[in-house]
Amino acid sequence: MGEYNTPMNETENTACLLIYCADQPGLVAALSTFLYKHNANIVHADQHQDRMQNLFFMRVEWELEHFKLSEQACRAEFEDMAQRLALNWNLSWPAARPKVALFVSHHLHCLADLLHRHEAGELPCEIPLVISNHRDAEKLVRFHGLEFHHLPVNKENKCAVEQEQLSLLQIHNIDLVILARYMQVLSDGFVANYPNKIINVHHSFLPAFKGAQPYAQAHERGVKIIGATSHYVTADLDEGPIIEQDVVRVSHRDQPKDLSVKGKDLERTVLSRAVKWHLQQRILVYGHKTVIFD
Repeated sequence: MGEYNTPMNETENTACLLIYCADQPGLVAALSTFLYKHNANIVHADQHQDRMQNLFFMRVEWELEHFKLSEQACRAEFEDMAQRLALNWNLSWPAARPKVALFVSHHLHCLADLLHRHEAGELPCEIPLVISNHRDAEKLVRFHGLEFHHLPVNKENKCAVEQEQLSLLQIHNIDLVILARYMQVLSDGFVANYPNKIINVHHSFLPAFKGAQPYAQAHERGVKIIGATSHYVTADLDEGPIIEQDVVRVSHRDQPKDLSVKGKDLERTVLSRAVKWHLQQRILVYGHKTVIFD
């Protein structure tokens, strides 16, 4: 069944269609014919086949300047074809930019990077607010002219704080939540409100090196590669569909502080890529996996 989302395309006046379904002959021809019939100028198309599961995936983006259908007419007409071919699909159309909420705790490197990229125009979204369980980020957030909410969390008030957080997200019509090193585990109930719309980032030492000092543990074990992982948040802690990962080589010369610095650089890069790809509608989730379109 199709779902309408706010636009996340890099080009302002384009529509974007994501589909996946059982692989079958004629899929590309059917989609191309549908768009050609209504005078669509395709500016980007990418496809993938999962041969083990016999699934087909496609992302197609087209200009709307001379396209003959309105959003409603396009959705109605495409629905007929989607039912005939048993397509799972998602259509985005130009409208207001998606609204993003940032969650953060003590470590500010990912938050600072995202705020800078947003001001530089790299992230096509609005950021109405930042929520934190500490005050460390307040000065930075105020500097960027954004709304800051300090909501301390402990075992006794966790449920009440989550309800307050959800209320703020609803008031601001938030489409995407980014955990920019937010060091609290979200409840299953919270996550259920934003399926595949909460993005997290962390070091890639899990599950080997758990706890507050993973880089010190890695140093003691003499690791030669460190990395970072960004994924969608699910009820299974740190096991959601992976969006992006990256690594860097280290050596015996690197001390725990050096590993931490390199790890933070990776976290910034990996998280910003994941967020940008989500905003551009380049990610398709199926099962526990993702397809990331070029």
